[in-house]
This record gives sequence, C-alpha cells and structure tokens, in this order.
Amino acid sequence: MFIQKLKELEELKARAVKLEASIETERTAELAALPGQYGYGDINEFIKALKKAFEARGGGGETSAAGDKRTRVKITPEIKEQVKAATLEGQSGSAIAEKLGISLPSVQNIKKEFGLVKSRKTASPIAEADTPAVSDAPAPAADAPVAAAPDPVAS
Repeated sequence: MFIQKLKELEELKARAVKLEASIETERTAELAALPGQYGYGDINEFIKALKKAFEARGGGGETSAAGDKRTRVKITPEIKEQVKAATLEGQSGSAIAEKLGISLPSVQNIKKEFGLVKSRKTASPIAEADTPAVSDAPAPAADAPVAAAPDPVAS
C-alpha cells in the first residue's frame, strides 16, 4: 500500500510539472497576442499605452502591492513653521496633517518641539500613599486620655 502511494505521488508530481510547462506556454502565447488584440502594431506602443492608462487612473508613485504605502515627506523647517502657525491659529492636529500632507504623529512631534503641547501631569501612586489622609473629623485634644483596650484575659 505504501509503495503504491509513493508511485502515485511521483506520477502526480510529474503531471504537475507538465501542467506548469503547459500553462507557461499558453500564457506566453496569450501575452504576445495582446498588443494585436488591442490594435497596437508593436509591443513598445502597447507598453506606452499601458503606462499612460496606469498613470491616468492614479497609479503613479511608489506603492506596495496593496497600494496603501505612501511616500515619505521630508519635514523641512518651512513645514515646521507652517505647523507652528496653524497651531497658533487654533487648527486641529488632524486638519494640519491633512493640509500639509504629513502624518498626525509628525504634527504632534513638531508641536512638542516648539513647546506647544501641554504636558500631562499625573500623580504617582507612591506620592499619594506618602501623603496622609485628610479627615473632616476634629483632631483629638492633645491632653485627652487614651482609652486602653480591655484585657481579654481578665474576664
């Protein structure tokens, strides 16, 4: 049984190799026929038309296969000054980022660089634990007697 499965596996691998070769031959033939199917005399005219169509639909620029990667924007001193001015005018960070074509974290970093971001002040739990609790009850008089706890053995 095991030997039969190995022979079957080898046959399937051989068929897969033949099928891949057949697909590659057909693909090559179909791709070579494309320029003529679309009315172009040679491959160079067809490639130029493809590039033009790709650029016309907004395909220019460096993008990933998913088409979501943006090219980086160099943060120049002019952009930093524009961020500062827009912040002082009261514009939101996201509005500034969209207007200047930079990311929101970049806007935040520039605002921090200019000291335009309010720092967060949080009380640490240790500082709160060291602080004595304040009570509304009046403090006991300094000369008041302290009641002793009853002796459990005396009863």
